Amino acid sequence: MTNAWMDLAAGGSGGFPVWLIIAAVVVVGVLIGAFAFGSRQKRREPPPPTADEQPRMPDGGPVHETRERREPDEMPRSDERTLPHELGHQGSRTASDQQRPRWDEGSSGSFGSGGPGGR
Repeated sequence: MTNAWMDLAAGGSGGFPVWLIIAAVVVVGVLIGAFAFGSRQKRREPPPPTADEQPRMPDGGPVHETRERREPDEMPRSDERTLPHELGHQGSRTASDQQRPRWDEGSSGSFGSGGPGGR
């Protein structure tokens, strides 16, 4: 058995490395500076809203969701190629038929069901 690893371990300086102390002081200084910076930023923020500043329910009661079927506006027809930036806003309108489409009876309604399908 050789003692080469002991020779390597003992080959360093006999005292505690000074660079380790300097690095520890730098890390502690950075942490203290980050804490001071965060505290200063926190003091600049506005205070939380008081009870009087909280949102209130409308006089008419809660607002409910409106459900309706929409259909897209027609695509403009042109003989030339139309680029996306030439289309502008493509809105939608309320559909004339507000009945929800339902699955055909006997159809699975999903892919990969193994059934013959309804179409």
